[in-house]
Amino acid sequence: MASVTSLTAQVHQRLANALSATLPETADADPLLRRSDRADYQANGILALAKKAKANPRELATQVVEKITAPDLFKDVEVSGPGFLNITVTDKAITETLAARAADGDRLGVPLKDNPGITIVDYAQPNVAKEMHVGHLRSAVIGDALRGMLDFTGEKTIGRHHIGDWGTQFGMLIQYLFEHPGELAPPEDVDGEQAMSNLNRVYKASRALFDSDEEFKERARKRVVALQSGDKETLELWQQFVDESKVYFYSVFEKLDMEIRDEEIVGESAYNEGMPETARLLEEMGVAVRSEGALVVFFDEIRGKDDQPVPLIVQKADGGFGYAASDLTAIRNRVFDLHATTLLYVVDVRQSLHFKMVFETARRAGWLSEHVTAHNMGYGTVLGADGKPFKTREGETVRLEDLLDEAVERATAVVREKAEKVGLTEEEIVENGRYVGIGAVKYADLSTSPNRDYKFDLDQMVSLNGDTSVYLQYAYARIKSILRKAEGAAPVAHPELELAPAERALGLHLDAFGDTVFDAAAEYAPHKLAAYLYQLASHLTTLYDQCPVLKADTSEQTENRLFLVDLTARTLHQGMALLGIRTPERL
Repeated sequence: MASVTSLTAQVHQRLANALSATLPETADADPLLRRSDRADYQANGILALAKKAKANPRELATQVVEKITAPDLFKDVEVSGPGFLNITVTDKAITETLAARAADGDRLGVPLKDNPGITIVDYAQPNVAKEMHVGHLRSAVIGDALRGMLDFTGEKTIGRHHIGDWGTQFGMLIQYLFEHPGELAPPEDVDGEQAMSNLNRVYKASRALFDSDEEFKERARKRVVALQSGDKETLELWQQFVDESKVYFYSVFEKLDMEIRDEEIVGESAYNEGMPETARLLEEMGVAVRSEGALVVFFDEIRGKDDQPVPLIVQKADGGFGYAASDLTAIRNRVFDLHATTLLYVVDVRQSLHFKMVFETARRAGWLSEHVTAHNMGYGTVLGADGKPFKTREGETVRLEDLLDEAVERATAVVREKAEKVGLTEEEIVENGRYVGIGAVKYADLSTSPNRDYKFDLDQMVSLNGDTSVYLQYAYARIKSILRKAEGAAPVAHPELELAPAERALGLHLDAFGDTVFDAAAEYAPHKLAAYLYQLASHLTTLYDQCPVLKADTSEQTENRLFLVDLTARTLHQGMALLGIRTPERL
């Protein structure tokens, strides 16, 4: 764990000690501490303890208060209602705790897990030979943020991009390339857009030939068999096709400001050789059974409209393998070869039933256990302004590149409006426009609970008002501007100073950063971190309105307020970085 103890943890521990001193038999009792509007905190745990001890809750609460001996921490503890405790901490305790947090480097008081494990994050799964569209956005953005948060709390994450690079369509494509050599330019000679253009052209040409020429269709089907059996010449052409697709993938992920490592792109093809072994093991263990020639797994609780069991098909009657076989083989690889303790899948919520059956099958086989768990982070749909799945005016799926380009264009216009006042160069306008535009898209996604749908509204996303990344980025840039104008005054904590209400509110919220990041990572809930950061920026706005920073009454007050806003800037920067969003120094 980190060396910095949050103010909340300090209050919690002191209350627990007082409870234990009052009722020795409640040594592990939880005071049920939470933030409160009536005071800094409220403790509600005494009511349940009083009921268990058959005592009067108000009298018990009064006895607990008498046992509290920490004048530097507690300014006031009031018994309220039937036995609640309203707790106000001292200004000195707030400032001293924040000073310790500020001295904690980039960690800012975020604790590390006691027993970190290895989490495989399956996310950002494009398909070879197909353009990425708006449907690919959420998996990439959510998965990247989860890795940032988990890594920061000490977990080791390994990414897996389970790309669609196998199956019957590749026989058609490869056969066409085999008969039309040189159709694809070498990957190093093209950019991402050219690569996708080449892929589209080849796909359309091969599809047209497949549909019109029965002899080609037969040759394509034989090519599928050659591919699956590992024919050297076929695999070489297939590899060229995959490499061409990767050029495009990298170009899109670069626009998303995401790092994709080549060794983490492990597609369906990687599990081809292991699928027969997976089927054999499941059948030998009795987990899977033969039914109408196919190898399937049945589940009593999963039934179709006719009340018949819906099976998970591991192997088709013709001997072919589908998604279930590759997903189960991937689980074996991730558990036994990569030694994963957690498998995290960031996939469309519409695949929830499939993964429920896959996970249950893996549990029956013993590949998942109490020591190795799997979680499906099913995410909702990106909707248009009409509340329907996001489409172009022509009714087609929106290309992800087009969406990102438009976001950057809109954001650049917003940045340009204020550029002259700030003194930005054209290069800075372009760079910041990209950071603001991509940040806007990411934040709109991450500020929504993953399992919910959300509306894609670029006008709102790049707005300076409301719960947007632009609002947070401008809050950060504004602090940086103030620090540059400080004229020799430095951020220095002054625990001896009395804090104004806005200072206290900001300080108490800053104290919650460590617990928020730790809990959000443990719960796979990036939206909780996003909500915290928005509230932080809101507290900062209130501070500006009520407390002059550079024109405070005394130099000590100026230094203390500079300390508060500097810590706020560092917290915004770190929090946004964990979500994969940049914070420009000047906007």
